[in-house]
Amino acid sequence: MRYAAAITTHTASIVLGGRFVTWIFVLGAFVFALSGGLAGARKHYDFFGVIVMAGVVGLTGGALRDTFLGVPAVAIFDWRLVLAVVAAGTVAFFAHGPLLRLHYPIQVLDGIGLSLFSVIGAEIALQHHASALAAAALGTVTGIGGGIVRDVLLNELPQVFHSGLYAIPSLLASGIVVAVAQTHHLNVAWCLGAATVCLVVRLIGIFYDVNLPRAA
Repeated sequence: MRYAAAITTHTASIVLGGRFVTWIFVLGAFVFALSGGLAGARKHYDFFGVIVMAGVVGLTGGALRDTFLGVPAVAIFDWRLVLAVVAAGTVAFFAHGPLLRLHYPIQVLDGIGLSLFSVIGAEIALQHHASALAAAALGTVTGIGGGIVRDVLLNELPQVFHSGLYAIPSLLASGIVVAVAQTHHLNVAWCLGAATVCLVVRLIGIFYDVNLPRAA
């Protein structure tokens, strides 16, 4: 099977159509990749470095999930995702000046990507017969994995461990998907509801600077 076609089969959702899920992945990858590219541009990376950072954030979460599931990480070979990542990195490189001034809009878009990836990541894990706990964890990995690797490459403390609410809303969304799936009532409305919960909690963390208690 060609890699470009394999992603549709790989992401054939229990609830959502495979093609719909694929394009959600493309949108989410673009948004995440844009944030990664902007992080590289903020550090004055060259064009190649910015594209690499975009790819790290846009693709790593899904690749980590698939690795833990023991299935091929076909998403990283899909031309649509690769094109989305390259396009986002290119936009970040040439338009980083005005984009970096749009702090909150970029954060909101990143929150949307986090929400979508967390929900779909958990559902894909369930599709591959992961346990409830593993599926919730892997949904979270899908959402936050790229950001952690990005910060490590930038030699920064991962944002997920100290700033705002990031992992918590991702885990909430994944947990909702998994819990409802156990009742065999998971549908599009529940998926959208879980994604909305994730986004709302993430936005509270962004706009009100809400954090978990930190070690003294």
